[in-house]
Amino acid sequence: MSIVQNPQSSEVAIALREVSFGWSADTLLLDRLSLTIPQGQLWMLLGRNGSGKSTLIRLLAGLLPVAAGTCYVAEPLGFVFQNPDHQLVMPSVGADIAFSLNGEALNYWQVRERVSAALQAVNLQGLERRPIYALSGGQKQRVAIAGAIARQCRVLLLDEPTALLDPESQQELLGYVRQLVNRQGMTALWVTHRLDELAQADGAIVLDHGKIIGQGTPQAMMPLIYQQRTLATHEDSGLLGSN
Repeated sequence: MSIVQNPQSSEVAIALREVSFGWSADTLLLDRLSLTIPQGQLWMLLGRNGSGKSTLIRLLAGLLPVAAGTCYVAEPLGFVFQNPDHQLVMPSVGADIAFSLNGEALNYWQVRERVSAALQAVNLQGLERRPIYALSGGQKQRVAIAGAIARQCRVLLLDEPTALLDPESQQELLGYVRQLVNRQGMTALWVTHRLDELAQADGAIVLDHGKIIGQGTPQAMMPLIYQQRTLATHEDSGLLGSN
């Protein structure tokens, strides 16, 4: 059963205590995770393939249930998929962002103001009528983020948002998220495997086999990340054998 607990602190955006998840008690994908991410910071989540990164980010987004432990994520929250085509559902930029506001008691002009402000925040102002299909991959990711801004989300979860982008678009997208954190006090948790992206982060979490094996400043986590990469390379090459 999912258990949500408020840590009673406005300075905490995400808090997990002894959280586990699995399809059965014998196959835990996340095993007793505990962490705290402060409000208004950008944190990176790293780990080898199969370490549990995407599972954790989906659990925080409420897409998967907590099997045990306590989980708190400040609301409202936004989620950005690796492939933006999986979440942009309307034909134009403005319509898609406005669609994210369904359910809020806003009039027409309030919706227009939210959409315009969100597009300005990701440097896509004036593109309300641009068809989604006419956007680049980086622009699509920025539209997905704009939807979270329009909803005034306190937490933004991003599952490898630069995986399908070229190097220039990768750095641009990361720069926009860094600015959102700095200017609007939003908290972002960003799943990545790119070490160059760590330079923009306030903190980093390293997962392995569903467990947190390190968390702290990016500088403090770098030796552990390199160790994990070396181990993964050896395993892929068969140097460690099959055990």
